[in-house]
Amino acid sequence: MRRLLISALVCICPQLMSAAEDPADRLSRELKKMVDVFVIMEEQAADPIQSDTAFLQGAIPGMLRTLDPHSSFFDRSQFQQLQEMQHSERKGFGTVVSLLPGRVIILQAMEGSPAAKAGLSAGDEIIAINRIPLGYLDVEQLTELLTQARQQAVMLDVRRPGQDATAQIAMSPALLDQPTVDRAFKLDAGIAYMRITGFEQATGALVRQTVEELGGEYLKGLIIDLRNNPGGVVQSAVQTAALFLSPDQLIFSVKGRNAQAEEVYVPKVSTPYTFPIAVLVNGNSASASEIVSGALQDHDRAIIIGQPSYGKGLVQQVFPLSGDAGLALTTAFYYTPSGRSIQKPLGGGQLGAATIVSQGPFRSDAGRPLRGGGGILPDEVVYPERLTRLQEVIDASGTLTTFAGEYLSTHEVPANFDVTPTMLDELKLFLSERRIQPGVTDWLSHRAWITSRLKQELVTFKLGVAKGDEIELQRDPVIQAAVKKLRVAP
Repeated sequence: MRRLLISALVCICPQLMSAAEDPADRLSRELKKMVDVFVIMEEQAADPIQSDTAFLQGAIPGMLRTLDPHSSFFDRSQFQQLQEMQHSERKGFGTVVSLLPGRVIILQAMEGSPAAKAGLSAGDEIIAINRIPLGYLDVEQLTELLTQARQQAVMLDVRRPGQDATAQIAMSPALLDQPTVDRAFKLDAGIAYMRITGFEQATGALVRQTVEELGGEYLKGLIIDLRNNPGGVVQSAVQTAALFLSPDQLIFSVKGRNAQAEEVYVPKVSTPYTFPIAVLVNGNSASASEIVSGALQDHDRAIIIGQPSYGKGLVQQVFPLSGDAGLALTTAFYYTPSGRSIQKPLGGGQLGAATIVSQGPFRSDAGRPLRGGGGILPDEVVYPERLTRLQEVIDASGTLTTFAGEYLSTHEVPANFDVTPTMLDELKLFLSERRIQPGVTDWLSHRAWITSRLKQELVTFKLGVAKGDEIELQRDPVIQAAVKKLRVAP
C-alpha cells in the first residue's frame, strides 16, 4: 500500500524538485518525511488511522492547495461523478418560472415539453411539490427544491389564475434541447441583438445561423451579449470569433511552464461578417467568453461595453491516476492577441505569482491602449439599472406577474396592444389592495417603468418569455449604450 502511495506522489510532486541539487535525491528526502509522519501517526495516534483518508483526503489535497484554488484531486467516486457530468444530458420539465419567496409562477411551458403535455400554462402557480408546501421557502430553498425535482417524477399542486381550488398534476422529466443562443431579435434601424449563454459544441454553427436569420451581411450592427456567460468549449469560442475576424488573425495564445506554446488563428478560408459589433460583458463573463471578447477588442473589431469580466484564463488538464482516481491540474494560461493574460491574479499558492502580470498598457491593432492584469476591461463601463425602493417592492412582491395572469383570464388582449390608462388604474387598485400605495409623485415618476414592466408581463403570458424579454432588454441601460455606439459606428 505504501509503495503504491509513494508511486502516486512521485507523479504529482514535480514542484518539490530543485535545480540546485539532484532532483531524485531532493524528492526522495521530501517523500521520506511524509512517510515518516504517516508511520508515526499510524503507530502513535489515539485513534486508528485510515491510510486512504490520510492521503486521499489530507496529504494530496493539501499539497494541491499550495498551487492554486482550481487544481483538484478526485477520489474514485468523485472522478466517476466528474466523468458522468461531462457526458450527462439535460433533463427537465420545460418550464420557465418566476421565483419569489414562497411562490413559483409559470411564465411559459415550452411546446412539446412534459409541462405543456401535462396542461401547465402561463399564470399557473405551483403551490406544492411532492406534498412539500412552497409558501414558507425562500428563493434559495425553492431553487434547490426545483433542481432536485427535475431529476425524477413529481406531483405538483397547482392553482390556476383566478381560481381558489388546486389541481394535482403528475409529470416525469424528459431530455430538453436548450440552445446556447437563446435570445435574438431586431432592435431598430438594422441593429440586432443576440445573447449567447455558454459555449457548447454546436454554439459556433448556431451563432452563424442566428446571424443569417437576423439579416446576415445586411445588418447595420450586432450586439453580442456575453453577460453571465461562464464559458465552455474553447473550440466553439474560436468558431464564434472567426465569424467576425479576418483570415489569419490571432484569436488567442497559450503559454505555460511545461505546456507547449500554442497560437490559434482564424482559418485562411474564413469569410467574416463586417458590420459593426458591440459585445456586452460583466463580472460573470468568464473563460471562453473572455477569449471571444478579448480577440474582438484587440483587433478593434468590436467595442466592449458593460463591467470588467471575471478573469478566468487557466488551462486545465485532467489526468487519470491509479485506483480510478483523477487529477485536475492547471498547466498554462490563455492570452489575448495583444498579449494580455486573461487570468486575474490569484491570492496565495505557488501559482499566485505567475498570475500577477503586467497591466500594460497593451495596444490594439489600431494602437488603442488596453489595460492588462486579468479579465477584459470594457471600452465603456456601463452598469445595469439600479431599482428604486418602489421598483424593488413591486418586483419582489410579484404583484405585476399576478395581476397580468389574472387580467388575461378575464380580459381579451390583442396581440398588438399598448398598456392603456384603464389598465394602469386597475393595476393601481390591485397594488393598493396589497398595501402597495405609492404617492402621486412616486406614481407619476415611475409611470413609464410600470407601463413597460406591465407590458412585459402581459406579453410574457401571451407570447412567451422571449418576447417579454425583448421589452425588458430594450430598457436595459447597457444595451441602450451599445445601440448608441453602433448608430454612429462607421
